[in-house]
Amino acid sequence: MTSRTSWGQKWGQMRQRMLRGGILPPINKLTEVKIKNFKPSGKIERYADGGGLYLEVSVAGGKHWRMKYRVDGKEKRLSFGAWPAVSLLEARDKRDDAKRMLRESRDPGTEKKKVKSEQEAPIFQDIGLEYVEKQREVWAASHTRTVEGRLKLDVYPAFGKKPIAAVTPQDVLAMLRKIEERRAFETASRVLGFCSLIFKYAVTLGLVDTDPCRDLRPALKPYAKGQLAAITKPKEVGALMLSIDDYKGSLVVRSALLFSALTFCRPGEIRHAEWVEIDFDENMWTIPAEKMKGRVEHKVPLSRQALDVLDGIRPYTGSGKYVFPTPRSANRPLSENGVLTALRNMGYTKEQMTAHGFRSMASTLLNELGHRFDVIEAQLAHKGADRIRAVYNRAEYMKERHDLMQAWADYLDELKIRHLER
Repeated sequence: MTSRTSWGQKWGQMRQRMLRGGILPPINKLTEVKIKNFKPSGKIERYADGGGLYLEVSVAGGKHWRMKYRVDGKEKRLSFGAWPAVSLLEARDKRDDAKRMLRESRDPGTEKKKVKSEQEAPIFQDIGLEYVEKQREVWAASHTRTVEGRLKLDVYPAFGKKPIAAVTPQDVLAMLRKIEERRAFETASRVLGFCSLIFKYAVTLGLVDTDPCRDLRPALKPYAKGQLAAITKPKEVGALMLSIDDYKGSLVVRSALLFSALTFCRPGEIRHAEWVEIDFDENMWTIPAEKMKGRVEHKVPLSRQALDVLDGIRPYTGSGKYVFPTPRSANRPLSENGVLTALRNMGYTKEQMTAHGFRSMASTLLNELGHRFDVIEAQLAHKGADRIRAVYNRAEYMKERHDLMQAWADYLDELKIRHLER
C-alpha cells in the first residue's frame, strides 16, 4: 500500500514537471462536444473545467461560463459570457488572465468593473462636440469655426477618446505644452479656456466633480498680448485717408477701405455686406444677427460720405449679392486679405495698420473728441453694449448714433484737408 502511494506521488510530481515543460497536454474536464450535449435537468447544473472555471447550465438550458476564486479569504465569482458565443478555449484564456491578475495581487472582478465603467463613460470628445453644438446659436460663426478647429487639431488627438472623468490636469498641461513648443503661446491660453468651458459644462451634467483646468493658467508660459495695429494720431489718420483716395487698385477694394474707415465695422461684416441689407430711404445698414460676433442684429447709420461710397460702386456690383465681391465672382465676398493687402501695398506695415485697426482708430479718436462713451460702444457693437442697446432703444438714441456717424465722417474729411494744407 505504501509502495503504491509512493509511486502515485512520484508519478504526480513527474507529471507536473512534464506539464510545466510542455511535454504533456493538460487534462481538461470539458470539451466542446460534451458542452453541446449538456441538457437541462430541471435544476441548475455546474460542470467544472479546472482552475476555478466551470460551465453553469440553467433550468432553461442556457450555458454560461463562471469562475470561482478567492481574495482575502472571501469567495467570489466572475462571469465570462455564454457558450457558444464564448468558446471553451476563450473561456480558458479568460480564466488564465484572471489567475494572472490574482498572482499580481489584483482582484479580477474589480478590474473588470473598472474596464466596463471606462467603456461606458462618455469620452471628452463627445462632450466637447455636444457643448459646441449647444453654443452654435450663440457664438458667431467665425468663433465657432475657431473653437472647432482648435479642438480638432490640438485637444481631441491628445485625450479626446479618454473618458472625460479620467482626464487629469497633467493630461491637459501636456497637450498645452505641445502647443507652446510651436511658440503659439496665445493659442495655448485660448485652448485652455475652451477646454475649461467644456469641463464646466460636464460639471453641470454631473459627469465630473471639478474643472481640471482651473489651476493650470499659472503654468503656461507668459506672453505679451498684442493689440491689432491701428493708426490713432490725427495727423497720421489724415495721411491714411488721402492714401486711400489715391489707391490705384480695384474700385471694390478702394471702396471697401473707405467703407471700413467710415463705418468702423469688423472686417468680416464689411466683406459680407449685402445690397439687400442697405436701406437707402432710411440711410441704414442692418447687419443680421448671424453675421455679428455677439449674435445680435446691428444697425449702422450711414453718413453722406458712406452713401457716396455705395452710390459709386452700385453700378458695378449692384446686380450681384455682395456690395464688395471678389473679382472672380459677383456672388462671393471679397477675400479676407483684400483690404489687408491693399494697406500693405499702400506702404503700411503690420505694425502700423490692420483691417481691424479702423475700429480702434474710430474708438480712440471719437472718445478724444468727447462723444459719449456709451454711444460709441453701442455703435462698435461691443459685448458690453447689450445693456446699453436695451436702455437706449429709442428714436432719439438712434438719432444720436446718426449724428455720431456723420460727425465721424466729417472729421475724417477735415483731417484730410489739414494734411493737404501742411
